[in-house]
Amino acid sequence: MFNSIFLSIVIPTYNEEKRIGLTLQKIQEYLEKQDYNYEIIVVDDGSKDNTWELLKETAQQNEEIYIMRNGENKGKGYSVKKGVLQSHGEYILFSDADLSTPIEEAEKLLSSLLARECDIAIGSRGLSDSDIQIPQPWYRRTMGRIFNLLVQIIVMRGIKDTQCGFKCFRRRVVYEIFPKQRINGFSFDVEILYIARKYHYRIKEIPVRWFNSPFSHVHPIRSSLEMFLDLIKIKINDWREKY
Repeated sequence: MFNSIFLSIVIPTYNEEKRIGLTLQKIQEYLEKQDYNYEIIVVDDGSKDNTWELLKETAQQNEEIYIMRNGENKGKGYSVKKGVLQSHGEYILFSDADLSTPIEEAEKLLSSLLARECDIAIGSRGLSDSDIQIPQPWYRRTMGRIFNLLVQIIVMRGIKDTQCGFKCFRRRVVYEIFPKQRINGFSFDVEILYIARKYHYRIKEIPVRWFNSPFSHVHPIRSSLEMFLDLIKIKINDWREKY
């Protein structure tokens, strides 16, 4: 069965009891209309609410849904890596649990990959054709712009939006770059893209529809500091030939 899977979708969760049920329902309704086999892998990052119980109930009723759990909160990057490396699809997409980027946008990323325009297709909010339906609050937009500027200065240039939680990879790419990932927090996207560039994989930004979620787990001050320090760690890891 695993050899016939075309698309794997990996979803990290943390305290998502209010929306994970609807998220999985929307994803399955979309995938059931497609003409390919799929799997959905949900990695719960030590949720303290009822998320895990809801996931167990859902997985028992749906053979296409596989669930894993971290014994404690390890971070979004850790959870995505864990799920991605357990996937079996020819293409692997990870998506945020809030579906800020609607699952229907997967078609755009897959189209670019199938046309061999790239090896990694990433959803972007930073392009002229990006469709921001509900914008972030001004302070989060400001934080995002500052972080992106730091990414350009410290790590790499040329990518307008590294942080949109909607990215799709060819299978062979996943198994070369994700084992080298060392960042467990929110900056893991930057590290993955940096490693991909280092190995000369082609990355393409795809304009997507995007809706701000009012229940973000990103803390304005603490997460910003951690993400800045992670950028330094990425460069240090590279200097030490960790990649």
